[in-house]
Amino acid sequence: MRQTAITSTGRLTFGQKLAYGSGSLTNNLLPAALGVFMYFLVTGYGMDPFLAGLLGGIPRFFDALTDPIMGYISDNSRTGWGRRRPYIFVGAIVTGILFILLWQMSPENGQTFNFWYFLVMSLLYITGNTIFSTPFIGLGYEMSDDYNERTRLMGITNIIGQTAWMIVPWFWALISNPDYIFATQVEGVRKLSIAVGALCILTGIMPAIFCKEPPLSEDTKMRQGVTMSGMWNVFKDVFKNLGEVFSNRPFLRLCVATFLVYNGFQIVAAFSNYIIVYYMFNGDYSLANNWLTWEWVPTLFRSASAWFATVNALITAFLVIPIVTWMAAKYGKKQAFVISTVLSIVGYVMKWWGFSPENPWLMFLPLPLMSFGMGGLFTLMMSMTADVCDLDELNNGLPRKESQFGAIYWWMVKMGQSLALVLSGAILKWVAFDQNAAIQTPETLTNLRLADIIVPAGSAFIAIFVMIGYNLTEERMNDIKAKLKIKRSQQ
Repeated sequence: MRQTAITSTGRLTFGQKLAYGSGSLTNNLLPAALGVFMYFLVTGYGMDPFLAGLLGGIPRFFDALTDPIMGYISDNSRTGWGRRRPYIFVGAIVTGILFILLWQMSPENGQTFNFWYFLVMSLLYITGNTIFSTPFIGLGYEMSDDYNERTRLMGITNIIGQTAWMIVPWFWALISNPDYIFATQVEGVRKLSIAVGALCILTGIMPAIFCKEPPLSEDTKMRQGVTMSGMWNVFKDVFKNLGEVFSNRPFLRLCVATFLVYNGFQIVAAFSNYIIVYYMFNGDYSLANNWLTWEWVPTLFRSASAWFATVNALITAFLVIPIVTWMAAKYGKKQAFVISTVLSIVGYVMKWWGFSPENPWLMFLPLPLMSFGMGGLFTLMMSMTADVCDLDELNNGLPRKESQFGAIYWWMVKMGQSLALVLSGAILKWVAFDQNAAIQTPETLTNLRLADIIVPAGSAFIAIFVMIGYNLTEERMNDIKAKLKIKRSQQ
């Protein structure tokens, strides 16, 4: 039986890229805001820190179970609107609403009630987010079959996604200071969650409305699809497909390299705040939060830590990602990854001189090089995962597994992030950081600064060696593309 084309060809319109990239804002803003709001679960809602930790960890394990299943469902669905778009549209709306409801608690309800309310709502929220994000990621992998266009798409997607990381650092100041807008932390979390949820609904439905899916192959059309009576087959096929995914060696290299670079960065992500406050400003939060003393700068926008995070996101979005996209087209994706990772290592080392009590402005010095780590990682890795899907179709046939590859990739990222949070706390304990002390010992600060450099630089260095054996070059992808064209025409 003859198959129709299952991926688009040529370049995408700029409008298509913007529409898909808007979904990335939803995909980034929700976890970014969640990370900030979780802090106020303790300070604002009065949740025991141990219980708050459980509320942060349990949903992640649930997420690890639902992602591959949703990936299978999306890959094998047959609707008049496509395999991805209905889930993206409904998932964006459900996720935004549930995110809002998640934070509409009251401290007066008591800790036990709030714990169970938050846990149940978190599991529902995670389910809604999985319905949105897994098909959304799969859609991005199949929108184009052009080797370089995939990188351009992911470059614009990540630029838009970085907007979330420019906005969220200022949530801390808005919520924690009663002199600004909100009288209490709880009021701040409640109202900001409404704004975040509404924005995520608006941007999340854009890919479903304006992006096009490639037509289904005849093989996929002939399949039974996903039905309630066939749920046993769903679970059976999920495990079969997972075996095929994990047997894909280039994909495993992408996963391991991402785990190393991303989680090396995540382990020390919070250390910059500690170093800025306790090393550069000698433990004085007032000085750190009012670093910019220019009278024309509003008090809200004077925080050194917030500016550090915001400038990092700005550089990543408007300098690093365009350069990485250009390097990938000029030298190849693997070479662009190696160059970007080496530059990030140099940036990490420069933090030793950049965090200077004598001249706080030097903290921005390492950022242009540091930003190549995260800016290059997801732009290139998501593009390369789309290439991996072509290799999988050549080796294992149809249906294609874009959503399942995406689910496994991001499951690995999420689980690694959980591990990073544990290791981050372990390092803080190892360096003898005392959260109750305004002044830290010189030895503690020195060891903290060394860990802030060695951990991300060391893991990034190992990732370079992992990627040396990655062999899906542009030439090989063109060969795979040609073989797929012949294979599809013969079936």
